[in-house]
Amino acid sequence: MLNIFTLANGRLFQEEIESLEELAKFQPIWVDLESPTVEEKRWIKQHYGLSIPEDAMDEDIEESARFYEEDNGDRHIRSDFLIADEDEPRTVRVAFILNLVNDDLKSKGVLFSIHDEDVPVFRLLRMRARRMPGLIEDAREVLLKLFDADAEYSADTLEGVHDQLELASAKVLSGDITDEIAGEVLATIARQEDLNGRIRRNVMDTRRAVSFMMRSRMLSTDQFEEARQILRDMDSLDSHTAFLFDKINFLMDAIVGFININQNKIIKIFSVASVALLPPTLIASLYGMNFQFMPELQWRFGYPFALGLMVASAVGPMWYFRRRGWLK
Repeated sequence: MLNIFTLANGRLFQEEIESLEELAKFQPIWVDLESPTVEEKRWIKQHYGLSIPEDAMDEDIEESARFYEEDNGDRHIRSDFLIADEDEPRTVRVAFILNLVNDDLKSKGVLFSIHDEDVPVFRLLRMRARRMPGLIEDAREVLLKLFDADAEYSADTLEGVHDQLELASAKVLSGDITDEIAGEVLATIARQEDLNGRIRRNVMDTRRAVSFMMRSRMLSTDQFEEARQILRDMDSLDSHTAFLFDKINFLMDAIVGFININQNKIIKIFSVASVALLPPTLIASLYGMNFQFMPELQWRFGYPFALGLMVASAVGPMWYFRRRGWLK
């Protein structure tokens, strides 16, 4: 899918392109390619003279090759964007190519973005740019606003993680933890820990991309200050992810402790039962020995006496354990 975005009266307008002739009618500042076909790549090459690298969206690209500047002045940035799907949270690799005319800061330029699936941050920026005139002025501003929206999206996702952990914390601290509840809480904690880790990695990647834009001297004074503000927002997210990791560790330790208590209760039952049944077992063993004169045979009340003695020897320890509170 090939979409272009043009500026009109300070607003960003989207057009879906289905032919090379349509592409020639517009002067966009942002060209977005979602799962581009070979034909769409050919249109970009013919109209803009830009060849999209074959490894643009590769996941195994070297870290040192994710940010670089070509001899013709094009800046290449490969950044990961978070998709906080409840069932399958993941990150999507997006390749950006920023083309500026003669590297002029007054040039609006064109930003090319290539990715395999729709990204929530992109939808958020498109919605804001349509409703807020003057939000975007050039291609560099588009890229900065995308990273700014990515930081906000990460912050919103962190709030969701915190809310889920609060629900899990209420179950853990209720005190009545069954094995079923413990399993549900552990599953929730594991999912939120995975999502929190992805957010932290996404924040780190966005920070590196914004730092590259600042080092490459392609930003105006106002844009440079905006980039610094984005980095400050990223720092605040780092501290919050660290707090959530500590909370996750606490909940994990607490739920494991409750699981151990439940297991100890089961083991205690077996321990009490084995101790209580030890005297009857001893008596039965003595009466079962091959004496010359068997008490239960020589005495008419031998069997009733033996059975009564066995019951008394079992009831005595159980009464003592109950008095000490060990059976609660």
